[in-house]
Amino acid sequence: MIDVVSVASEAHPLIKTGGLADVTGALPAALAAHDVTVRTLLPGYPAVMGALEGGRVVAEMPDFFGGFGRLLAGRGGGLDIIAIDAPHLYDRPGNPYVGPDRKDWPDNWKRFAGLSFAAYEIGRGLLENYRPDVLHCHDWQAGLTPAYVAFNAPTRAKTVMTVHNIAFQGRYEWSIFNDLRIDFRAAQENAIEYFGGIGFLKAGLQTADALTTVSPTYALEIKGPAYGMGLEGLLQVRAEHLTGILNGIDIHEWDPMTDLKLVQHYSHNSIEQRAGNRQALAQRFGLDDAPGPMFSVVSRLTWQKGLDMLVEVADDLVAAGGKLIVLGSGDAEIENGLAGAAMRHPGKVGFVRGYDEPLSHLIQGGADVMLVPSRFEPCGLTQLYGLRYGCVPLVSRVGGLADTVIDANEAAVEAGVATGIVFAPATVEALREAIRRTARLYGRDKVWRKMQRRGMKSDVSWELSAEKYAKLYRRLLGMNENADSND
Repeated sequence: MIDVVSVASEAHPLIKTGGLADVTGALPAALAAHDVTVRTLLPGYPAVMGALEGGRVVAEMPDFFGGFGRLLAGRGGGLDIIAIDAPHLYDRPGNPYVGPDRKDWPDNWKRFAGLSFAAYEIGRGLLENYRPDVLHCHDWQAGLTPAYVAFNAPTRAKTVMTVHNIAFQGRYEWSIFNDLRIDFRAAQENAIEYFGGIGFLKAGLQTADALTTVSPTYALEIKGPAYGMGLEGLLQVRAEHLTGILNGIDIHEWDPMTDLKLVQHYSHNSIEQRAGNRQALAQRFGLDDAPGPMFSVVSRLTWQKGLDMLVEVADDLVAAGGKLIVLGSGDAEIENGLAGAAMRHPGKVGFVRGYDEPLSHLIQGGADVMLVPSRFEPCGLTQLYGLRYGCVPLVSRVGGLADTVIDANEAAVEAGVATGIVFAPATVEALREAIRRTARLYGRDKVWRKMQRRGMKSDVSWELSAEKYAKLYRRLLGMNENADSND
């Protein structure tokens, strides 16, 4: 048995702002089949503390980055949780990273240095009768953990650093260094300094025993200047330690045969029953009942996601006979552009600001097309949900999108392997043509149904990826990589 502490700033269903939470929430259960036990270390946000069941104090930290802190262990959302109860850092409403003004909390460096330091102390044996074998650190918020392990008093725990999106790096002024509680060797050996300041993610990439990211293609992309965001040189140096392991999804939570958030259940053998969900969506978004493909977006509305391009082609989408529904929030300019499209095309374009988990399930279960026109996408989960629910993905050929969707070119259609529409490069004109191509494919009813069924039968679970993580842990620990309960 391998004991792992998953160090994360969010985990579904306790606290979620994006795909990171879906991963950290689903991976522990998948790893259990491979003799890996996971305890998830989370900041004690109100949502986490409120969901913690049977919480018991397992450690106290009287001087914890400016106040009293303690660790509480219990269950929450189906996970084994260690919560950092430090109200001066985490007892704040709403989004875990930004305040009511939608700006980053100014002490985020301290809040997530605390997360990393607590993980390090757990690795050293802070909890009675518990010493984890692996500290698995997710994104920049946990990035200092490997640096603490490398430069402070030693611990036997191995460290894994997973990059979910290299664009978010946790960069701060050098003036915070003396308050980080890290040995000065971290500065001397250039492990934490980043362009004259401090880089949390850089520190993790520099010092972790193993590096992973969330798709094989993204692992290649981030070693080059187009996608490496300034860290490509470091990743080239550490390339032998970097592995791309594709994300999966929780196929029990995302199951069109049992999903209580759907109006009508269905399987790949009864795909025509999706019509009930489509009708409910049309009513929710104020669309008419005219025929034509219903395109959908469930996303943060940002430049990265390519949704400024969608604003430019919305009129063309309607002209091609399509309809568009969007659930999301983000850049004000994109929000306003989509709202404008809805006003220009009543009955054809619908826009709901914000995020609504039940509605996101209904969209996957009723829309015809899931649009993911990202300029870069480490893995992406929306297209995996789309495959699972027969909502055909239309994606750009980057990162995990390229790894998970097989383009419906004529050869792939004839060979019976196509699962979606893939376009490149990520430009307005290429997206416009991809939308037109999708509309034409939708008009070929037999081809479209086969593509839906093929996607629904794709393996988008965590099973294979969890096996790869388990083998990675075993390799780090000097164990037989294949010695697990399934062998």
